Amino acid sequence: MNTRAAMKVHARHPGLCCVPHGGSGLRRTGARSTTTRVAHSVKQMRGATSMPLSAGRTRGGVMTWAKKSAEPSADPVNDSDWDEKVLKSDLPVLVDFWAPWCGPCRMIAPLVDELAEEYKGKLKAVKLNTDESPTVATEYGIRSIPTVMIFKNGKKMDTVIGAVPKQTLAQTIEKYIDE
Repeated sequence: MNTRAAMKVHARHPGLCCVPHGGSGLRRTGARSTTTRVAHSVKQMRGATSMPLSAGRTRGGVMTWAKKSAEPSADPVNDSDWDEKVLKSDLPVLVDFWAPWCGPCRMIAPLVDELAEEYKGKLKAVKLNTDESPTVATEYGIRSIPTVMIFKNGKKMDTVIGAVPKQTLAQTIEKYIDE
């Protein structure tokens, strides 16, 4: 399956996510479990265009989900600073559990950065690389990525699994933001 075909599958089935399976490529979880390769960067997903595309537009039948961001807005977090940055935070925290080899993780990374900017001062956004920080990922039962969790007052409040549209993440965040 080529990259464009794989991305069309992901556009039709947005709840898909990646699970490493020991071979090359990724195992798709969801409607049917098959092995497939997906775009390894947002640039590949958009058909190698250098022009940033807005969220929700289509290009060649493939849904583009976010604008290309120059600087990541979500802070990296790891096993050693998890308690300080997430559990002891005064603000609700959006945690993106990801890995560099995960195509869908790279698809939602710009969304997480955009949400971090939009909710600045109301929400803290962090990204945890599950390959580099397996202890926290195991503690919270992360079995497939991307997984996004919302923490408030040191407690896990909600979980979203898979590459989902920005609106789905925003609706989840809105439930836990104090006005």
